[in-house]
Amino acid sequence: MRQDIDGALKGWEHKPNVLQARIVTARDGRDVLQMRLDLGILQMELTDRPDGARPHGFATFYEYLKSKAKAASLAGKSFTLNDHQAQEADREFMQFYQRRICWLALGEYGRAVTDADHTLAFMDFVRDHSPSEAYTQAHEQYRGFVLFHRAQAEAAALAAEEDPEGAVNALRRGAETIREFLRGQDDEDAGEDNPMLAQLAVLENEIRERHGVKETLEEQLAQAVAREDYERAAELRDSIRQQTGRRTEAPGGA
Repeated sequence: MRQDIDGALKGWEHKPNVLQARIVTARDGRDVLQMRLDLGILQMELTDRPDGARPHGFATFYEYLKSKAKAASLAGKSFTLNDHQAQEADREFMQFYQRRICWLALGEYGRAVTDADHTLAFMDFVRDHSPSEAYTQAHEQYRGFVLFHRAQAEAAALAAEEDPEGAVNALRRGAETIREFLRGQDDEDAGEDNPMLAQLAVLENEIRERHGVKETLEEQLAQAVAREDYERAAELRDSIRQQTGRRTEAPGGA
């Protein structure tokens, strides 16, 4: 059997400073995700852990660590990551990052949201079971970036489903979550000049102008609550629930 990757590289030239990704069918018939690198190709599975491994029989290393923490809790003990577990956690963080940016490049926004949610949940776990403050901060510094990717992906998915109001709401919620995180980190760059917040604002304005979105129901609700118009607030909550229900029932709805 040939062991070189000449065939896979043929016709797929590397482009510096361009994230190149594609989905191809492997010899066994399964689809795999590939990222073009300067010296070759990085190949990932589409679901669960990108490298296809099942750590200790679990879909991801995060799921395995959760089982360890639960067992410790049931035994009345606390759980803290050891050095090996911390290193393996870092490997999984990197794998999900690489797959997430490929999903964004390919416009597979729902999959990007799923991978971002995995990373954020894993970051929460690491924060709660970290071996040191330095290890915690080494990961927390990237939380805003993951939240930024998630907000972009969710908004793009909703816009593709012809739900521009939902896309605007997703961008606004994402921006506020990032602000809260940055304030919690005492980050001086928590204002609208922050590059991530500025980019989300640009996307929001583009969607509003393209689709004629003025005030979303969520924005109207916030205003009604602020002026203590609770009757109007109740009406708006009903409308939001109905809107959410229609979105969930629609084909491909989130």
